Amino acid sequence: MAKKKEVTVEDKLRALYDLQLIDSRIDEIQNVRGELPLEIEDLEDEIVGLNTRISNLEEDIANFDMDIKNKKNSIKEAGELTKKYTEQQKNVRNNREFDSLTKEVEYQELEVELAEKRIKEYKVKIEQKKEVVDQNKEVLARQNDHLKHKKAELNDIMTETEKEEKLLVKKSAEFGDLIEEHLYNAYKRIRENVNNGLAVVPVERGASGGSYFTIPPQRQVEIANRKKIITDEHSGRILVDAQLAEEEKEKMGKLFS
Repeated sequence: MAKKKEVTVEDKLRALYDLQLIDSRIDEIQNVRGELPLEIEDLEDEIVGLNTRISNLEEDIANFDMDIKNKKNSIKEAGELTKKYTEQQKNVRNNREFDSLTKEVEYQELEVELAEKRIKEYKVKIEQKKEVVDQNKEVLARQNDHLKHKKAELNDIMTETEKEEKLLVKKSAEFGDLIEEHLYNAYKRIRENVNNGLAVVPVERGASGGSYFTIPPQRQVEIANRKKIITDEHSGRILVDAQLAEEEKEKMGKLFS
Protein backbone atom coordinates (compact mmCIF):
# COMPACT_ATOMS: atom_id res chain seq x y z
CA MET A 1 0.00 0.00 0.00
CA ALA A 2 1.36 3.41 -0.97
CA LYS A 3 2.21 5.73 1.88
CA LYS A 4 0.02 8.77 2.30
CA LYS A 5 1.81 11.92 1.12
CA GLU A 6 3.38 13.89 3.98
CA VAL A 7 1.64 17.23 4.45
CA THR A 8 2.99 20.33 6.18
CA VAL A 9 1.24 22.24 8.95
CA GLU A 10 0.55 24.98 6.39
CA ASP A 11 -1.13 22.39 4.12
CA LYS A 12 -3.26 21.30 7.07
CA LEU A 13 -4.20 24.89 7.90
CA ARG A 14 -5.14 25.59 4.29
CA ALA A 15 -7.18 22.38 4.10
CA LEU A 16 -8.92 23.24 7.38
CA TYR A 17 -9.75 26.76 6.24
CA ASP A 18 -10.93 25.49 2.85
CA LEU A 19 -13.14 23.00 4.67
CA GLN A 20 -14.47 25.82 6.84
CA LEU A 21 -15.30 27.93 3.77
CA ILE A 22 -17.12 25.00 2.17
CA ASP A 23 -19.07 24.14 5.32
CA SER A 24 -19.94 27.81 5.89
CA ARG A 25 -21.35 27.98 2.35
CA ILE A 26 -23.41 24.84 3.05
CA ASP A 27 -24.66 26.52 6.25
CA GLU A 28 -25.69 29.58 4.20
CA ILE A 29 -27.66 27.42 1.76
CA GLN A 30 -29.39 25.56 4.58
CA ASN A 31 -30.18 28.86 6.35
CA VAL A 32 -31.91 30.06 3.16
CA ARG A 33 -34.19 27.02 3.44
CA GLY A 34 -34.58 27.95 7.08
CA GLU A 35 -37.59 26.50 8.86
CA LEU A 36 -39.47 25.65 5.65
CA PRO A 37 -39.08 21.84 5.90
CA LEU A 38 -40.32 21.90 9.52
CA GLU A 39 -43.20 24.24 8.61
CA ILE A 40 -44.20 21.87 5.80
CA GLU A 41 -44.03 18.89 8.16
CA ASP A 42 -46.21 20.69 10.74
CA LEU A 43 -48.74 21.64 8.05
CA GLU A 44 -48.88 18.07 6.76
CA ASP A 45 -49.48 16.78 10.31
CA GLU A 46 -52.21 19.38 10.84
CA ILE A 47 -53.88 18.42 7.55
CA VAL A 48 -53.85 14.73 8.53
CA GLY A 49 -55.46 15.72 11.85
CA LEU A 50 -58.12 17.82 10.12
CA ASN A 51 -58.96 15.03 7.67
CA THR A 52 -59.28 12.57 10.56
CA ARG A 53 -61.51 14.99 12.49
CA ILE A 54 -63.74 15.57 9.44
CA SER A 55 -63.93 11.83 8.79
CA ASN A 56 -64.95 11.17 12.41
CA LEU A 57 -67.59 13.92 12.31
CA GLU A 58 -69.02 12.61 9.03
CA GLU A 59 -69.15 9.12 10.55
CA ASP A 60 -71.08 10.55 13.53
CA ILE A 61 -73.52 12.24 11.10
CA ALA A 62 -74.00 8.95 9.22
CA ASN A 63 -74.69 7.17 12.54
CA PHE A 64 -77.28 9.81 13.52
CA ASP A 65 -78.92 9.44 10.08
CA MET A 66 -79.12 5.70 10.72
CA ASP A 67 -80.58 6.33 14.18
CA ILE A 68 -83.24 8.60 12.61
CA LYS A 69 -84.05 5.91 10.06
CA ASN A 70 -84.40 3.32 12.86
CA LYS A 71 -86.63 5.65 14.90
CA LYS A 72 -88.85 6.27 11.86
CA ASN A 73 -89.17 2.50 11.44
CA SER A 74 -90.08 2.26 15.14
CA ILE A 75 -92.77 4.93 14.63
CA LYS A 76 -94.15 3.01 11.66
CA GLU A 77 -94.20 -0.25 13.64
CA ALA A 78 -95.84 1.52 16.60
CA GLY A 79 -98.50 2.93 14.28
CA GLU A 80 -99.24 -0.50 12.89
CA LEU A 81 -99.49 -1.98 16.40
CA THR A 82 -101.73 0.88 17.55
CA LYS A 83 -104.04 0.21 14.60
CA LYS A 84 -104.01 -3.51 15.37
CA TYR A 85 -104.80 -3.03 19.08
CA THR A 86 -107.52 -0.49 18.30
CA GLU A 87 -109.17 -3.00 15.94
CA GLN A 88 -108.91 -5.73 18.56
CA GLN A 89 -110.69 -3.53 21.12
CA LYS A 90 -113.83 -3.82 18.95
CA ASN A 91 -113.96 -7.56 19.56
CA VAL A 92 -113.10 -7.84 23.26
CA ARG A 93 -115.12 -10.09 25.54
CA ASN A 94 -114.61 -8.16 28.79
CA ASN A 95 -113.29 -4.96 30.34
CA ARG A 96 -110.05 -6.60 31.34
CA GLU A 97 -109.12 -7.34 27.72
CA PHE A 98 -110.17 -3.81 26.72
CA ASP A 99 -108.01 -2.20 29.44
CA SER A 100 -105.05 -4.38 28.48
CA LEU A 101 -105.32 -3.31 24.83
CA THR A 102 -105.76 0.34 25.88
CA LYS A 103 -102.47 0.13 27.81
CA GLU A 104 -100.77 -1.34 24.74
CA VAL A 105 -102.09 1.53 22.61
CA GLU A 106 -100.91 4.09 25.18
CA TYR A 107 -97.49 2.41 25.30
CA GLN A 108 -97.15 2.56 21.52
CA GLU A 109 -98.17 6.23 21.55
CA LEU A 110 -95.45 6.90 24.16
CA GLU A 111 -92.94 5.05 21.98
CA VAL A 112 -93.89 7.27 19.03
CA GLU A 113 -93.60 10.41 21.18
CA LEU A 114 -90.19 9.34 22.48
CA ALA A 115 -88.97 8.40 18.99
CA GLU A 116 -90.07 11.77 17.58
CA LYS A 117 -88.25 13.52 20.44
CA ARG A 118 -85.07 11.54 19.70
CA ILE A 119 -85.35 12.33 15.97
CA LYS A 120 -85.48 16.07 16.77
CA GLU A 121 -82.41 15.70 19.03
CA TYR A 122 -80.51 13.77 16.36
CA LYS A 123 -81.35 16.40 13.73
CA VAL A 124 -80.04 19.18 16.00
CA LYS A 125 -76.81 17.20 16.58
CA ILE A 126 -76.47 16.58 12.84
CA GLU A 127 -76.78 20.31 12.11
CA GLN A 128 -74.22 21.11 14.82
CA LYS A 129 -71.77 18.56 13.47
CA LYS A 130 -72.31 19.69 9.87
CA GLU A 131 -71.44 23.22 10.98
CA VAL A 132 -68.22 21.96 12.58
CA VAL A 133 -67.44 19.93 9.43
CA ASP A 134 -67.88 23.04 7.28
CA GLN A 135 -65.60 25.03 9.60
CA ASN A 136 -62.94 22.30 9.49
CA LYS A 137 -63.20 22.04 5.71
CA GLU A 138 -62.61 25.80 5.43
CA VAL A 139 -59.50 25.49 7.61
CA LEU A 140 -58.41 22.42 5.62
CA ALA A 141 -58.75 24.28 2.31
CA ARG A 142 -56.69 27.20 3.67
CA GLN A 143 -54.00 24.91 5.06
CA ASN A 144 -53.83 22.86 1.84
CA ASP A 145 -53.35 26.10 -0.08
CA HIS A 146 -50.75 27.25 2.46
CA LEU A 147 -48.94 23.90 2.14
CA LYS A 148 -48.97 24.14 -1.65
CA HIS A 149 -47.29 27.57 -1.53
CA LYS A 150 -44.75 26.46 1.09
CA LYS A 151 -43.82 23.41 -0.99
CA ALA A 152 -43.49 25.56 -4.11
CA GLU A 153 -41.29 27.99 -2.16
CA LEU A 154 -39.09 25.15 -0.89
CA ASN A 155 -38.97 23.59 -4.35
CA ASP A 156 -37.76 26.89 -5.85
CA ILE A 157 -35.01 27.13 -3.25
CA MET A 158 -34.06 23.47 -3.72
CA THR A 159 -33.95 23.90 -7.50
CA GLU A 160 -31.58 26.85 -7.09
CA THR A 161 -29.34 25.34 -4.43
CA GLU A 162 -29.59 21.53 -4.54
CA LYS A 163 -26.92 21.04 -7.21
CA GLU A 164 -24.53 23.40 -5.45
CA GLU A 165 -25.20 21.85 -2.05
CA LYS A 166 -24.56 18.31 -3.34
CA LEU A 167 -21.27 19.44 -4.88
CA LEU A 168 -20.25 21.23 -1.67
CA VAL A 169 -21.14 18.25 0.54
CA LYS A 170 -19.00 16.06 -1.72
CA LYS A 171 -16.16 18.60 -1.57
CA SER A 172 -16.51 18.83 2.21
CA ALA A 173 -15.98 15.06 2.46
CA GLU A 174 -13.01 15.24 0.07
CA PHE A 175 -11.34 18.03 2.02
CA GLY A 176 -12.12 16.25 5.27
CA ASP A 177 -10.20 13.20 3.98
CA LEU A 178 -7.11 15.40 3.53
CA ILE A 179 -7.05 16.21 7.24
CA GLU A 180 -5.76 13.91 9.99
CA GLU A 181 -8.61 12.17 11.83
CA HIS A 182 -7.90 13.72 15.25
CA LEU A 183 -7.70 17.19 13.67
CA TYR A 184 -10.84 16.65 11.66
CA ASN A 185 -12.70 15.46 14.77
CA ALA A 186 -11.46 18.52 16.66
CA TYR A 187 -12.73 20.73 13.82
CA LYS A 188 -16.18 19.13 13.93
CA ARG A 189 -16.31 19.39 17.73
CA ILE A 190 -15.40 23.10 17.66
CA ARG A 191 -18.01 23.73 14.91
CA GLU A 192 -20.71 22.24 17.09
CA ASN A 193 -19.75 24.33 20.12
CA VAL A 194 -19.35 27.81 18.60
CA ASN A 195 -21.67 30.38 17.09
CA ASN A 196 -22.22 30.28 13.32
CA GLY A 197 -20.29 27.02 12.99
CA LEU A 198 -16.97 28.89 12.63
CA ALA A 199 -14.23 26.52 13.80
CA VAL A 200 -11.36 28.04 11.77
CA VAL A 201 -11.05 31.82 11.70
CA PRO A 202 -8.46 34.34 10.51
CA VAL A 203 -6.73 36.87 12.72
CA GLU A 204 -8.25 40.24 11.81
CA ARG A 205 -6.84 43.53 13.08
CA GLY A 206 -4.92 41.72 15.82
CA ALA A 207 -7.96 39.80 17.10
CA SER A 208 -9.50 36.38 16.62
CA GLY A 209 -12.29 36.45 14.05
CA GLY A 210 -15.60 35.65 15.70
CA SER A 211 -14.50 36.36 19.27
CA TYR A 212 -12.60 39.66 18.88
CA PHE A 213 -10.25 38.99 21.78
CA THR A 214 -6.85 40.62 21.13
CA ILE A 215 -4.02 38.20 20.35
CA PRO A 216 -0.53 39.10 21.64
CA PRO A 217 1.94 40.15 18.88
CA GLN A 218 4.26 37.18 19.52
CA ARG A 219 1.30 34.81 19.12
CA GLN A 220 0.36 36.54 15.87
CA VAL A 221 3.89 35.95 14.55
CA GLU A 222 3.60 32.22 15.40
CA ILE A 223 0.26 32.03 13.58
CA ALA A 224 1.74 33.77 10.51
CA ASN A 225 4.69 31.31 10.50
CA ARG A 226 2.23 28.42 9.97
CA LYS A 227 4.47 25.96 11.80
CA LYS A 228 1.89 24.61 14.25
CA ILE A 229 -1.84 24.48 14.84
CA ILE A 230 -2.78 27.34 17.20
CA THR A 231 -6.18 27.80 18.82
CA ASP A 232 -7.79 30.84 20.36
CA GLU A 233 -7.57 30.46 24.15
CA HIS A 234 -10.99 32.14 24.60
CA SER A 235 -13.14 30.41 21.99
CA GLY A 236 -11.11 27.30 21.13
CA ARG A 237 -11.26 28.17 17.41
CA ILE A 238 -8.32 27.25 15.16
CA LEU A 239 -6.50 30.39 14.02
CA VAL A 240 -5.00 31.19 10.60
CA ASP A 241 -3.31 34.37 9.43
CA ALA A 242 -5.18 36.90 7.31
CA GLN A 243 -3.02 36.39 4.22
CA LEU A 244 -3.60 32.63 4.14
CA ALA A 245 -7.33 33.24 4.65
CA GLU A 246 -7.45 35.70 1.77
CA GLU A 247 -5.61 33.34 -0.57
CA GLU A 248 -7.95 30.45 0.25
CA LYS A 249 -11.06 32.63 -0.06
CA GLU A 250 -9.96 33.63 -3.56
CA LYS A 251 -9.25 30.01 -4.48
CA MET A 252 -12.53 28.69 -3.05
CA GLY A 253 -14.45 31.58 -4.57
CA LYS A 254 -13.72 30.08 -7.98
CA LEU A 255 -15.10 26.73 -6.80
CA PHE A 256 -18.29 28.36 -5.49
CA SER A 257 -18.84 30.32 -8.71
